[in-house]
Amino acid sequence: MDELGSQGAALLYAPGQTERNAPGPAHLYAPGQAHVYREGGVGILGLGAYLPDRRLTNGELEKIVETTDAWIVQRTGISERRLISEGETTASIAIKAAEAALSNAGVAGGDIGLVIVATASPDSYAPATASLVQHAVGAKNCAAFDLNAGCSGALYGLTLAQSYIKSGACGYALVVGAETISRLVDWDDRKTCILFGDGAGAAVLGGTGSGYGFIASLLRSDGEDSGVITIPALSISDEDLERRKGVKKSTVWLDGSMVMKFASRAMSSAVLDVVNGAGLELGDIDLIVPHQANIRIIENASKRLGLGGDKVFTNVSKYGNTSAASILIALQEAAAEGRIKSGDNVVAVAFGAGLTYGAILMRW
Repeated sequence: MDELGSQGAALLYAPGQTERNAPGPAHLYAPGQAHVYREGGVGILGLGAYLPDRRLTNGELEKIVETTDAWIVQRTGISERRLISEGETTASIAIKAAEAALSNAGVAGGDIGLVIVATASPDSYAPATASLVQHAVGAKNCAAFDLNAGCSGALYGLTLAQSYIKSGACGYALVVGAETISRLVDWDDRKTCILFGDGAGAAVLGGTGSGYGFIASLLRSDGEDSGVITIPALSISDEDLERRKGVKKSTVWLDGSMVMKFASRAMSSAVLDVVNGAGLELGDIDLIVPHQANIRIIENASKRLGLGGDKVFTNVSKYGNTSAASILIALQEAAAEGRIKSGDNVVAVAFGAGLTYGAILMRW
């Protein structure tokens, strides 16, 4: 993002300080409508990522389930994925990504006023992974909570964090997406075990120069089709149990064809709505960073939008689907590779279990 300018809100509070609520918002938006932040002012100041050392190639998967490297690449675009090693947890990889983002932003942990960890694979129901990250990075007294919006989790977290800063509640926020989905995969189910990988990404948010940062965002959910992607916890519905014939009860299950249709449509419409909502055209966008679930989904959504590969960032071949970590890992890698430059208009777009989806438009 552009050089750090004035703080992103008029009233700032120290982490843990009582916030005095101002009057309600002057502008209200219909559910699912793109929310436009015309003056910008809050954006990403630093990014970090952590990918476990352990690589699981398609060739190794050929020895586990009935599949081939060619079959996986043709249908998903994935060549390998990362898996955590013994001793690594969702919290431990989240902390590593968070520390990298803080270093990249030049922000001290003690200045963070909000920590959000987006994850569908926490180490425990309680405490929240965010509380462990908060303690590890020295973000004392700040608000901290986990968020589960499936693979859209990072977008939800980024949107909430920028709103919190914009309200004046804090000066800096830390958003982490961290997943150890390999612990939730049925390694006998070739439809799902080929897709997922472990990893973590993080972003530090704060004030930016005027006209930079978050320009518009939208978040949506279609609960009518919530059964399309499931990971049961304390209970399981009869419908989900029926769908899972031959698949373990406590692992990831998804309807691949339904996901493909929904994701291609949802991601393309979210991009158009957030761009047009901000009064821009697709030609004004320098780079789109989609959720890295499957190269066919990305290509189908790009085709709907009439975009070439040079406008769309992908790294799914190396990491597979890292769920809520995907967007932040991709943003970090795109920025590190020079694919994102100061002044660029960048759209991050994702879909996930729920079915959730959304998009964020940023000026870097």
